[in-house]
Amino acid sequence: MTQTSQRPLRVLAAMSGGVDSAVAAARAVEAGHDVTGVHLALSANPQSFRTGARGCCTIEDSRDARRAADVIGIPFYVWDLAERFREDVVDDFVAEYEAGRTPNPCLRCNEKIKFAALLDKALALGFDAVCTGHYATVVLKDDGTRELHRASDMAKDQSYVLGVLDEKQLAHAMFPLGDTLTTKDEIRAEAERRDLAVAKKPDSHDICFIADGDTQGFLAGRLGGPAEGDILDESGAKVGTHEGAFGFTIGQRKGLRIGHPAPDGKPRYVLDISPVNNTVTVGPAEALDVTALTAIRPRWCGTPPAGPGTYTAQLRAHGGETEVTAELTDGTLSVTFTEPVRGVAPGQAVVLYDGTRVVGSATIATTVRKEKAAVPR
Repeated sequence: MTQTSQRPLRVLAAMSGGVDSAVAAARAVEAGHDVTGVHLALSANPQSFRTGARGCCTIEDSRDARRAADVIGIPFYVWDLAERFREDVVDDFVAEYEAGRTPNPCLRCNEKIKFAALLDKALALGFDAVCTGHYATVVLKDDGTRELHRASDMAKDQSYVLGVLDEKQLAHAMFPLGDTLTTKDEIRAEAERRDLAVAKKPDSHDICFIADGDTQGFLAGRLGGPAEGDILDESGAKVGTHEGAFGFTIGQRKGLRIGHPAPDGKPRYVLDISPVNNTVTVGPAEALDVTALTAIRPRWCGTPPAGPGTYTAQLRAHGGETEVTAELTDGTLSVTFTEPVRGVAPGQAVVLYDGTRVVGSATIATTVRKEKAAVPR
């Protein structure tokens, strides 16, 4: 059974100011739980963050969350977690890019803020669970253990960014939107029926702490500004220049500013990023094919797997699944793909699934590229 079918609980509803978290809080109340709303103030200077409801750290968002709580009829508070957010999410984001890796700040926020700092505080205050508007499902098994599963609607599933939650955290997590087959339009219609003003508020797709959406500019401001370096091809020949290796990600095609086309006339993509000598290596799409990877800092949604196993893996928040074999050895996860995949970057998360069940998540450390076929003479 799902967690929402349990006895009435004291629930702390994390309300971002968006439609999903507002409807989730309303559903928790409707299910008979004793709900209190809380908005997380994650910026020390929210006036500098974007307006127009594009993030989750704005003054507008906190006001929208308060209005929704008033309509639902629940107490509401704003908790200041700005310092913790800066240390665990923003500083980590900058450090990862500086090291040539590609982090996922939403995943880090779920791990360190919503289901660590927030959950710890909630439990200390006597709450039983934290409720969010994520699309995922917690299943309570007959033996009392819990599993994290994909949402009923795969189109909205957000289990990838929740794969960092362990069994203890799942025991206090509530996702009221995860086990209902409803489209986003139906969620908005439900919000409108409930007289929630956020019913037509646009979704946020950007990194919430980058005010103008300019990731490269944000990083340049924190890593010392432009630092010109070389763009190289696979042979090591210089084909262009850049203003900071931190501004690139593996698999990137746009914004390379290479002055002349490749000999074969095909597009070039970022293959490697070297912060040590500030170089970016580019090449053809097929050079991005990855056959295996290693991942570190694994976190398991239950008991860690024993021995090698066959799973499906997801490598991006909105990516598809791919078949893999995986084995945990001395804290390092080794993953081999049945078919090569492209655009895999160190710093990203690999999340393993057994059917719809989330097995766990780990941070990609290294990748193995597909060997090139020998050119016939």
